[in-house]
Amino acid sequence: MKINSSIMLLVFSVAVSCTASAPAVEDSRAEIKEMVKNNSATLIDVRIPEQFNENSIPNAVNIPLADLASHLDFLKSQKEVVVFCNKGIQAKQAVEFLRKNGVENVHDGKTLDNIKAIKNEK
Repeated sequence: MKINSSIMLLVFSVAVSCTASAPAVEDSRAEIKEMVKNNSATLIDVRIPEQFNENSIPNAVNIPLADLASHLDFLKSQKEVVVFCNKGIQAKQAVEFLRKNGVENVHDGKTLDNIKAIKNEK
């Protein structure tokens, strides 16, 4: 009985690993940096409006993570989109959601501090 349960666990593990989605391709910091510095990307702050109003990047657009679905057409129409948040968690979720919904020109800028640092580089 112990062998059968071990085999079943192995088969289940293989089945789950085969159906898992492939990891998203990450953009290099250099690619993000170029888009941000050249203002060739629309910057999307996916934090809640209160956080955005308190502190963000000039010319960034606030589209909270929970509201992304209602802005897909706008995001698809942008040349490039860089999303960011406080800790990078929501930005990563936003990139995954947007790519699954046909927004191919989206990039993970990770955090507000990261985008600010890029903007402030000479």
